[in-house]
Amino acid sequence: MASPILAAKKVSVFFGSPGGGTEALKDADLEVKEGESLAIVGESGSGKTTLLRACLGLVPLSSGSIWLFGSDISGCNRPALVSLRRRCGYIPQDPFGCVPPTLNALDAAAEPIRLAGGGNRGQALEKARELLSEVGLDDPGLWKERVRLSLSGGQRQRVSIARALSLDPELLLADEPASMQDAATRGEVLRILKRRTRGGMGMVIATHDLPFAASSADRVMVMYKGSVVESGPPEMIVKDPLHPYSRALIEAIPGIGKKMTPPYSEREWSHGGCPFAPRCPLREEICRQEPSLKEVRSGRNAACWRIT
Repeated sequence: MASPILAAKKVSVFFGSPGGGTEALKDADLEVKEGESLAIVGESGSGKTTLLRACLGLVPLSSGSIWLFGSDISGCNRPALVSLRRRCGYIPQDPFGCVPPTLNALDAAAEPIRLAGGGNRGQALEKARELLSEVGLDDPGLWKERVRLSLSGGQRQRVSIARALSLDPELLLADEPASMQDAATRGEVLRILKRRTRGGMGMVIATHDLPFAASSADRVMVMYKGSVVESGPPEMIVKDPLHPYSRALIEAIPGIGKKMTPPYSEREWSHGGCPFAPRCPLREEICRQEPSLKEVRSGRNAACWRIT
């Protein structure tokens, strides 16, 4: 059996001082193998971005470990960590701030190649042209436009995707990679990413969009307030969600002729126990104890006392 190229084990991240702060992640686990894709789903504040950044060593862990290509990154010195990161691509959630304001689209796509020593300027620019065409920016007129000043949000996001793919990563970490795309171009972004995973690249996508996650990944992991509450095959989570929070995400998806169901609102609940208990319509006394994530059906895990 192939070893994972990325493994997070019981990862917790706490922001703030001991007297007051936020537990952004709590005992989160994940594994991704070569050619495999995982989608992390949840609303804002669920811990998706923090988990992606932790996997690259960009945020300090409170506990747990991250293994990248077989190396525990907590034991890596700076040069070793940089070497591991160069085998990865990262699409940040904000395509507005990730590119220097003076760069045009072509130079922005070429910059990672040049910084990594991937050939001279001419070779870097040639590959940048290929990358921009791959992501749908094949108009040479756009290549000369400054990313931060002249391109639309969707175009900036595509430049960000081109930058992330510029070193032919073995692992791609993508934070909301299609959030600024319209319905037509979202499918195009999805096809680009799937083509890369078929070539052997591993991928982790963080998104609030459950249908996009189901279309893009081999497995889906649902997070709520820093904890993993459900994981399993995407088609099963969409058709038969087990955790009440997963069901709330499904019910909140808009559709033609569909009656919108508002998100579950919080009700009075003393601190502690299941993190979803204040909003859960199924809560009972046992929910004052925190459930652990466990296999409840073949290939499916959930953290809920009501699921047997």
